[in-house]
Amino acid sequence: MNLAEGVQLVSFGLLSLMMIGAALGVVLLANIVYSAFLLGGVFISIAGLYILLNADFVAAAQVLIYVGAVNVLILFAIMLVNKRQDFTPLPNAWVRKGATALVCAGLFVLLGTMVLATPWTKTHVAGTVPTQSSIVTIGEHFFTDFLLPFELASVLLLIAMVGAIILARREFLPEEVISPETPQQPALTLPERPRELLIAGNDNKKV
Repeated sequence: MNLAEGVQLVSFGLLSLMMIGAALGVVLLANIVYSAFLLGGVFISIAGLYILLNADFVAAAQVLIYVGAVNVLILFAIMLVNKRQDFTPLPNAWVRKGATALVCAGLFVLLGTMVLATPWTKTHVAGTVPTQSSIVTIGEHFFTDFLLPFELASVLLLIAMVGAIILARREFLPEEVISPETPQQPALTLPERPRELLIAGNDNKKV
């Protein structure tokens, strides 16, 4: 084993430990903000594993999409909601925890069996050097073999974006439609500061 293989093994071990530890923190920590930050650590560890596999494009997409978009969106949602509520203990909670542990153990055994049964050895011809990067190969497959799934995924994302806009937009009613008898729904606004505090603050400034 030369120096390059040793560095790869050590990097793989460190990234694996980082990913497993961060994933356990996401599941076990009670603070959801810490869990969201550790989820970003999981995504970065997976991107590092992709780099070790010479999948540079997938690693960059992992960082840009999952860390830079999905994880940041989760953090914004958590911090904007800022709902502090203590979880009340549920009766027979050990049944749910046991069922969850059983499912996780089954998935671990299934994935472990798949890893052990897969022939990972790959025939390598000495002296062969890849002539093009993975980005060119992925682009060729996207626009030749997997063109239909690629276009369907883009249409699905477009439908999701249009649905989000429709759900988020405020309903507009013309003035002639609104009548005194029509019950109006209260607008969704942020809580305002009480007027008594504003008046008291102005009086203190005058004094």
